[in-house]
Formats: sequence, structure tokens, C-alpha cells
Amino acid sequence: MSGETELVSIHGGVLRPLRRGNALEDTVSRLVQTIRLGVVAPGESLLSERELASRFGVSRDTVREAIKELAEAGFLVSRRGRYGGTFVADPLPTPTHPVPIEAAEFDDVLGMRRVLECGAAAASASRSLTAGERETLVTRNRDAQESSAADYRRLDTLLHLTIAELSGIPTLFGLVAENRARINEWLDTFPLLPRNVDHSDAQHDAVVAGILAGSPDAAASAMREHLSGSEALLRGFLA
Repeated sequence: MSGETELVSIHGGVLRPLRRGNALEDTVSRLVQTIRLGVVAPGESLLSERELASRFGVSRDTVREAIKELAEAGFLVSRRGRYGGTFVADPLPTPTHPVPIEAAEFDDVLGMRRVLECGAAAASASRSLTAGERETLVTRNRDAQESSAADYRRLDTLLHLTIAELSGIPTLFGLVAENRARINEWLDTFPLLPRNVDHSDAQHDAVVAGILAGSPDAAASAMREHLSGSEALLRGFLA
């Protein structure tokens, strides 16, 4: 599958029907998740209200109210006219102070991340990937490595989401996306460290190599090592 097809699939995985309950709050939450994951980049437009309503299984009025809430919070910008629509703010609002994190939540989110992402890497390596899927994985990895500092975390996230999608387990993809959105909220509170980026790139290479070689153990082990480094940084800055 091509890179474009793969991205549409990621859109479909994140912009999936909401659970029944608090329609407005759940719609706001899912749109924030879409933004934090970088599925829609700063400056890019959201899908139309009609399509979002269809994807989420809610009314257009609910989508409109959710967009209004996020526009007032500085995450979205609405433009009128021929090239109008709803766009992700560029730049996005940045936290004015570190987000307080309970130790139990920290352990829960990071522990779940290890289970989900190591499992996704192993599951992807267990599948017979098509030539297009293999190309997409290589391209996502290269895009992250060649990105600017401003775009690195977004493209890093898309690489991890691609690995989850290649597992062939839709429910797993949704869980990885929700978990990663929380992780990104924490990552956005401190700057990129160039040496850590270089180290992460090398670790991504090892994960991708394990998947392409069809070795679940190698892919999971490389992912585990990669997440361990990321976890150490998160604990150092935020715990």
C-alpha cells in the first residue's frame, strides 16, 4: 500500500466511531487525540463537519460545538471563504507549566505502552507484509529521521502508529493511539534532545529491521529497548 493509502488508514483508525455516552466531551477528546498524535498536522485542515459526524457517529451539531470549544482553547482555527474550513492551529498552544502526574498514572500509562507497542512490533513481524506495506514502514522511518526538529515528534508518532496498524489488529491500533496521545501530552512539556533523537533513530532502525526480517522476538526486543530510553527521559523530566 502507498504512503497515502496508509495515512488514510491511520485517519480511519483514529477517527473511528465513539462509544455511546457523553457525545460532546468524547468528540472533543477524540479531536484532541487526533491533533496530539499529529494525524492532522499544524496548519492542515480537518475533515468536514459532515464527514467527522459520520466517522464519529454523532450529529453535526455535536461536531460543530466540539470544534467551537477547541477553537476557543486555541487548538483549531476556522476560516471562511473559498479555501475555508477548520484548521489545526500553527503553532499549537503550549503548556504554561508542567502537567501534574500521579505516580500511579505514570506507571500505568508507561506500563501499558510497553505491553501494547512491544506486542504491536511482534505482531507486525509475524505477518507476511505486502511490498506496499514494507515500503510504507521504511518511508515512515526515513521521514522521521530526515524531519526537522519542529516536525520530529509528529513523524515519530506516525511511525509508531504505522507499526501498530501493520499488526493487523484494529483494536490494538486504537489502544496504541489512545496511549500515545497521553504520552505526547507529556513529551510536549520538554524540548527535544539531539543526542536522544540520534539514539532513537538507531533504535527505530532496529525495530523496523526486525519487522522486515519477520522476527517477532527481535522486533519486540528492539522496541522494548527503545521504550526504555523514552521512559527514562519522561521519568527524569516529569516524575
